Amino acid sequence: MATASVAFKSREDHRKQIELEEARKAGLAPAEVDEDGKEINPHIPQYMSSAPWYLNAEKPSLKHQRKWKSDPNYTKSWYDRGAKVFQAEKYRKGACQNCGAMTHSAKSCVERPRKVGARWTNIHIAPDEKIETIELDYDGKRDRWNGYDPSSYAHVVERYEARDAARRKHLKEQQLKKLEEKNGSQDAEDGVSDVDNDEDDLRVDEAKVDESKQMDFAKVEKRVRTTGGGSTGTVRNLRIREDTAKYLLNLDVNSAHYDPKTRSMREDPLPDADPNEKFYGGDNQHRDSGQALEFKHLNIHAWEAFDKGQDIHMQAAPSQAELLYKNHKVIKEKLKTRTKDTIMEKYGNAASEEEIPRELLLGQSERQVEYDRAGRIIKGQETVLPRSKYEEDVFINNHTTVWGSWWKDHQWGYKCCKQMIRNSYCTGAAGIKAAEAATDLMKANIDRKEATEEAPAPVEEKRLATWGTEVPEGLVLDDKLLAEALRKEDQRKKVEKDERKRKYNVRWNDEVTAEDMEAYRMKKVHDDDPMKDFLH
Repeated sequence: MATASVAFKSREDHRKQIELEEARKAGLAPAEVDEDGKEINPHIPQYMSSAPWYLNAEKPSLKHQRKWKSDPNYTKSWYDRGAKVFQAEKYRKGACQNCGAMTHSAKSCVERPRKVGARWTNIHIAPDEKIETIELDYDGKRDRWNGYDPSSYAHVVERYEARDAARRKHLKEQQLKKLEEKNGSQDAEDGVSDVDNDEDDLRVDEAKVDESKQMDFAKVEKRVRTTGGGSTGTVRNLRIREDTAKYLLNLDVNSAHYDPKTRSMREDPLPDADPNEKFYGGDNQHRDSGQALEFKHLNIHAWEAFDKGQDIHMQAAPSQAELLYKNHKVIKEKLKTRTKDTIMEKYGNAASEEEIPRELLLGQSERQVEYDRAGRIIKGQETVLPRSKYEEDVFINNHTTVWGSWWKDHQWGYKCCKQMIRNSYCTGAAGIKAAEAATDLMKANIDRKEATEEAPAPVEEKRLATWGTEVPEGLVLDDKLLAEALRKEDQRKKVEKDERKRKYNVRWNDEVTAEDMEAYRMKKVHDDDPMKDFLH
C-alpha cells in the first residue's frame, strides 16, 4: 500500500514523530487511540483520520482535506498606512527610546535617529501606529494590486506629461525655425522684405504646425482586414479621450441597456436631462432623424401599397418603390393644399386679415353720440349691436313680437296678443279684450256657484274600535273577561284545530265579544311590526 508523505513543520518534528512510533512498537509508549477509543494502526497513514466514502458512507469522509467553507477571519483588505491611534504627551516605559512610540522598539524605528532620544528629552513624542493583523485568503495572497494606492501613480503621469509637453515644444520650435529660414531665403532672392507679411506668414505657419500636430493624435496602428496578421494601416479614431463613454453617462443598473458586443445603447441614458445640454441621446435618435427616418417611411409606404394590391417590392425593385413614394408625396401635398384652399375660401383666413383695432376688441371707442330728451340721435352715429348667428326679430302669424316676450303664471307667450299657445295666430288688441272678458265671466260664474251651494253637514267623527268596528259610547272592556279571552287565544294557538277532524255533534260558538276581539288583536303578529320578535 503506497503511503503519502506527511508534511512536518520542521525536521525536529519529523524526528520526534519517528521516535514516538518506534517507542509504541516496542511497547514503551501508550498506543494512540481515536475519538471512539479504538487503537489506531500505526501502519496506516495517520493523515487519513476519517474513513473514505467508498468504505463506509455513514462516517465522515475525506471532506476535511478540502476547504469547503471560507474562513470568516480571512479578509481582502490591506493595512491602513500612516494611521495613528494614540498621541502621548510624555515618555512611557517600554516605548521606543528614539521617538517614544509604544508600537515598536528603537531597533525597528524608522524615524531619523535623534541626537538625544525621546526617553531623555521627554518631548516630541511620536504617536502610536495602528497595528493590524491581516489574514489573507487564497485570492488575497495572489492579488498583485492588493493595497495599491492609485494616487501614488500621479507623479508618474505628471512626469510623462511634462516630457510630452517638452517634446511638442521642441518640435514646434524646430518647424518654426525651418519656416523662418525658408521665408528668409525667398526674401533674399526677391530683394523685397515686408515686416507685416512676415508676421502674417508666421501666424499661418504656426496654425499649420498646430493642425499637423492635431492630426497625429488620432492615428492608431491596427491590423486592417487581416485575420492572423499581415499589412497594417492607419485607422483614424474619431473619438477623443476627453469624450465620456456612453456606458459611463449613467451608472444606474436600471438605466439604458448597453450591448458591449455591438457597442450600442439604443435608449437614452439621461432621459430627464436638458435636451440642450445633452451630447448623446441614445442610438435611436439617429434612427428617427435624417435619411434613416426617410428610409423608414419609404419602407412603410411599400408595405402598405403591397397590402392594398399594388405590385411593389422594396428589395426587388427599390427604384420603382422610391419613384412611387415620391409621386405619393406630391399627390398628398396637392390634396392637402386643395383642402386648405377650400376651407379658406369658405370660412376665410383670419391670419391674413388685418388685425382688429384694440378699441373694437374691448368694445370702446372715441366716437361721441348725442341724444335729445326723447332718445333720438342729434349728433353722431348710433352703435350697432352685434348680431348673433341665430335668426332674430322674425315675426310669424301676424305677430308683432317674438315668442317669449311675455310671461304670466309661469308660462311664456306673445306680448302683442297675450296668447300662451305657440305658433298661434295673432288677434291683436281685440284678442286681449276678448280674453279679459272671458276671464271675468269665468270668475263671476265661480263666485255665483259658490254662493248658491249649501254648506255640507258636518260629519260626526266616529271612534273605531281596535278591531275595526264602530264602538258605542261609553264602551268599557272587562279586565277579567279580557284576561280569560287572552288565555283562550293562547290555548287556541297552541292546539291548532283542524276542521276535517271536528265531529258532527260538536257545538261551535260563533259569538265574538269585544274582549275576544281585543285579545285576538293583541295576540296577532303583524309582519311589518318592528317589535314582533319581542311579542310572547
